Parts: sequence; structure tokens; C-alpha cells
Amino acid sequence: MKSVSWDGKAVYPSKIVCIGRNYVDHIKELDNEVPQEPVIFIKPNSAISNEIHSGKSEAIHFEGEITFLISSGELRGVGFGLDLTKRDLQSRLKAKGLPWERAKAFDRSAVFSDFVTFNGNVSDLRMDLHINGALVQFGGHDLMMNKPAQILNEARSFISFEDGDLLMTGTPKGVGSVNAGDKYLGKIFAKEKLIVQGSWVVK
Repeated sequence: MKSVSWDGKAVYPSKIVCIGRNYVDHIKELDNEVPQEPVIFIKPNSAISNEIHSGKSEAIHFEGEITFLISSGELRGVGFGLDLTKRDLQSRLKAKGLPWERAKAFDRSAVFSDFVTFNGNVSDLRMDLHINGALVQFGGHDLMMNKPAQILNEARSFISFEDGDLLMTGTPKGVGSVNAGDKYLGKIFAKEKLIVQGSWVVK
């Protein structure tokens, strides 16, 4: 099984629970409808990677997200996550009313920084994503339609969380194509304090 690092120790998530369409400006940039209830989907453990790979046969888009690590049913750790998406394929699947797994749950489609224990106020959290030194995405708790605790409770209404499972909270506007050689720097802040970050060079 694939692992992530939480306070320097390896943790093996059984799954990654994700929410789509959680920032209004991102919904608008993809010309989607505002959902009436949270859009929840799953990535398997096999999607986890510590490297970003560009698409060879099909373009892949990056989506930076505040990500939580679940322990004892609570939001205990926080890190930066990238939900990698085969956008054109996703659009074709949506047009036919088909599931998204081929576009969202493929191998190496979930890339994470280290996770750190967070005991502060979740409402203080925000994220930045820089590519080649330029800020391309930013957002936080205040811009989310569904807050992390709401997402967790909604998901728990039909699925159980194991210790170490991850919860991705959606992406703000600014998504785009993953290109080989690009340098990524994702940061998580509590107010103005940097609490964790991750950096990658796209393969």
C-alpha cells in the first residue's frame, strides 16, 4: 500500500475522499452548474504518489487543495494535496452521465506534501500554489461552499473512515495543464503562518 508522512511517520490511507465543485469561481471557470448537494468521489490508495507526472497520451490538469488526514474520526492532520485530473476525459464522461474514475482515480493522480498535526481553528486555513515561481491558485476555508466538517459529516453518512484516510476539500479557480519540467510549490497557512509545504518538479 502507498503511504503519506504524518509528523514524520508513515501512514497508509485506505482511501482518499474528495469533493468537487466546492469553490464558486472554479465552478464558473469550468462552466459547471452549482450543485445542490456536495459532489463526493473517491480515489483509491493506488492513486497516491510523491511525484507529479505529466500526461503522455492525454493532458492532465492540476487542482491544488487543502487536505486533511483523519484519525479517530476527526480532522487531525493537514497537508497540501494535488488532485490530478484528465480533464478532457472527465468532460466526455460527464457528457454521457458516466462515472469519473477513469479521469480522477488513475495511478499517480493524488500527490501530497507531508502532513502535520493541526490543533488550531480550521477556519484559519488557506492554500497557495505556485508554478515556476508564479502564484496560480489560492483559496481557503472562507471561500468553500461546504466547509471541511460539513464534508466529513456528509461523507460519513454513507462511508466509513479508517484512521489515516485523507479528505480533499476541493480546488479554487486557476486550474491548468501539467507540463514536464514545471516546478510546483504548494503551501498551507494558518492565517499568515506557514505550517506545511511541498515542492515537486514534474516528470
